Amino acid sequence: MKPINVGLLGIGTVGGGTFTVLARNEAEITRRAGRPIRITKVADKNLELARQVTAGRAQVTDDAFSVVTDPEIDIVVELIGGCGIAKELVLKAIANGKHVVTANKALLAMHGNEIFAAAHEQGVMVAFEAAVAGGIPIIKALREGLTANRIQWIAGIINGTTNFILSEMRDKGLPFDVHRGHQPA
Repeated sequence: MKPINVGLLGIGTVGGGTFTVLARNEAEITRRAGRPIRITKVADKNLELARQVTAGRAQVTDDAFSVVTDPEIDIVVELIGGCGIAKELVLKAIANGKHVVTANKALLAMHGNEIFAAAHEQGVMVAFEAAVAGGIPIIKALREGLTANRIQWIAGIINGTTNFILSEMRDKGLPFDVHRGHQPA
């Protein structure tokens, strides 16, 4: 059975972790998905890092556009961040019929409507739950399973960074200014 080929944009901390987890759990992922899911192409400006992390198990390039236009790539995982080149790449991937996975909060906050409209028009999916609420699977449940309900409010700490900061402040009795780069007097 033909594997699902994934193109990874960005091999920093999150991208490197993604590559490692998929490679390490390939057999179990294949069993659950019914076919192999492999990162076959990685784009990053730091070619040396990309080669080091992939260890020859994926093609490496510094041209991210070659990934999103590659006819062999089925899914693009965008882990570059920001709203500049990341937006261009995501929209280009969608235009080329690729499904997209992103953890880019800023991109979705600023351009989500445009991105989701483009994906709908092309008949592809944009997966993003890891970008919101620390991966808590609430968005899909709200959209698909609870659409008939009238949700009035949701409460929670909406991301891991906020959770860490608030926990540190509580545990150490620190004021907010300490976490904005100021040192206590």
